[in-house]
Amino acid sequence: MTQLGIMIEGQEGLSWERWRNLCLDVEALGFASLRRSEHLISLMGDDSRDCIDCWTSLALAAEWTKTIQLGPMVSPMTFHRPAVLARQAAAVDQLCGGRLILGVGAGWNEYEHEMFGVPFLTVKGRMDLFEAGVGLIHDTWTKSNPKPVQNPMPLLMGGIGERRALPLVAREAAEWNYTRMDQEEYKHKRQVLDQCCKDIGRDPASLRYSVMANYLIGRDQGELRERALKMAAVVPRLKRDSPDETIKAARESAFVGTPAEIVEQIRKYASLGVELFMLQHFLLDDRDALDLLAKEVAPALR
Repeated sequence: MTQLGIMIEGQEGLSWERWRNLCLDVEALGFASLRRSEHLISLMGDDSRDCIDCWTSLALAAEWTKTIQLGPMVSPMTFHRPAVLARQAAAVDQLCGGRLILGVGAGWNEYEHEMFGVPFLTVKGRMDLFEAGVGLIHDTWTKSNPKPVQNPMPLLMGGIGERRALPLVAREAAEWNYTRMDQEEYKHKRQVLDQCCKDIGRDPASLRYSVMANYLIGRDQGELRERALKMAAVVPRLKRDSPDETIKAARESAFVGTPAEIVEQIRKYASLGVELFMLQHFLLDDRDALDLLAKEVAPALR
């Protein structure tokens, strides 16, 4: 079954009040998962935007929700000591009754590392740190208490590197997330990942496959244009001379259109074996867009 989740870019103006409203709305509307990024500052060049702490927000989400899956997407290993991250994740998993998926990554944004004095290693250095960190996370759960409700807790990983990232996904991840709108590349990376699984005796079907992408939805062209203007104000790379040009630009990296059009676009990926679509919700106060997804897109995908 194809499912929809909501992905929040927490560094782009997320406040505590907005986060609480999103937790309540996303769960009430029946989405499969609510996840948020972990960054230290806006990635859009606006350093004045609110950026609330990821793990504090997940602990609160554990209390504010009852059924929905929660998790970071993803926690960079450059920000965390693996054992401390493992204990934080175990605590949140306890608080939410076993609903956490722990997204972990190597870290990629050099600017925020430099701004806050966090060492930014070479690609090899970060991958070494990441790979060793995953092992230390598992080890910590065997030594410390309380244990996660889910033991072992499912790990979410991204990455498309064929030498290290995908073999690590095959060994350790419960879910692999792809973050581009390139179906040909996706098909190739799935073939590589399938082979990585088979090389270690793992059934590729035991992995969950997800895609993260932006979306822009409207009941009609007029509503789509209105939302495009708001989206361009939040995501500078989409700024154009007119809403129609913004819509055209968004189509290169997002699901765009009426609910029926977005259903068809998502189905093309679903046909490649994608089970979960994490849709980036940049307009943090736009509950109507969430309502459209929940009531007109999600049911058609099921």
